[in-house]
Amino acid sequence: MAMVQSVVVMMAAAPSILPRAELPSLSRLSPAPLLRSLGLGRQWDSVKVGPLTVSPMGIGTWAWGNQLLWGYEEEMDEELQRVFNFAISKGINFFDTADSYGTGKLNGRSELLLGKFIQEYRGGKEGLEKNVNIATKFAAYPWRLMPSQIVSACNGSLDRLEMDQLALGQLHWSTVNYAPFQEQALWDGLIAVYEQGLVKAIGVSNYGPKQLVRIHKYLQRRGVPLSSVQVQFSLLSKGIQQMEVKAVCDDLGIKLIAYSPLGLGMLTGKYSATNVPQGPRGFLFKQVLPGLDPLLNTMRDIAEKRGKTISQVAINWCICKGAIPIPGVKSLQQAQDNLGALSWQLNGDEVARLEFIAEKAPRGMIQNIFQTA
Repeated sequence: MAMVQSVVVMMAAAPSILPRAELPSLSRLSPAPLLRSLGLGRQWDSVKVGPLTVSPMGIGTWAWGNQLLWGYEEEMDEELQRVFNFAISKGINFFDTADSYGTGKLNGRSELLLGKFIQEYRGGKEGLEKNVNIATKFAAYPWRLMPSQIVSACNGSLDRLEMDQLALGQLHWSTVNYAPFQEQALWDGLIAVYEQGLVKAIGVSNYGPKQLVRIHKYLQRRGVPLSSVQVQFSLLSKGIQQMEVKAVCDDLGIKLIAYSPLGLGMLTGKYSATNVPQGPRGFLFKQVLPGLDPLLNTMRDIAEKRGKTISQVAINWCICKGAIPIPGVKSLQQAQDNLGALSWQLNGDEVARLEFIAEKAPRGMIQNIFQTA
């Protein structure tokens, strides 16, 4: 069971919705003024990730090219373009991808699609690097044994994205649990892409609290700042280790990026123990959902009182904890719904109530097997 759940977690989405003439130019894009002009109630503020200024919620693109877990087909590309256009038009300027996203022959598809969408969005490269923050992750493949291979990986990502510089370059996972001899080469590769100006900032993913402290110290000795760490973080994934990661982030000034803030879809209210998605996710859902009724009912109660959706409550909880959630999006409807997680905030009593109920759930999300101590 644990192995199946781990595999599910590891496999860690037409024309534009507006006439091209109506799409705001990337060179004029600024999240806060744009939302203010739209009159979206209490305005959200941009947040800092090292030197970057990003929207308080991003978009994860794990599903863009993933056929096995998310059922991607190339016919979805037009809808994904609409998602991108909508996000940009609403001031969402942070997109997370990876060089390993995309199954089989579609490996790298997520980066290719993002590059295509950026180029086809009116404004082109003018103002692009100032206003759209692309974060990608470099896989710790077993053949990446030298720093130069991380540099090559970064250049490959830049080619697929059709960019000259990434906003955020991240190591996708640590090898300390199974190939500790490889770890320093990966760290040195991360330093190299930063020193060569291929990225504006660097981060890591799936690092636990102890290894996070180690790489921070290593980079600090080299004069290189660690800007972020990305881990699975949600009401279903807030165990002791995840909260220790959050504490380290707070102590060291590292920004926490929350992937799977909707628990692969279990925190949307869309599914039940008798209504699960097909494929690998369905098996995991059947194990976890039967015990989630109290949490989902609490989320539904809060959502109804606030005029929000269950998904918006789940995402807003992450924001309240100081994280940047990057929910995956495959449709325009999902993107529109997720946007409703901004411009308001759960109060302290609501956060405490959600966490109290979540802790009583008999099962939560299994952690990524690559996450370190």
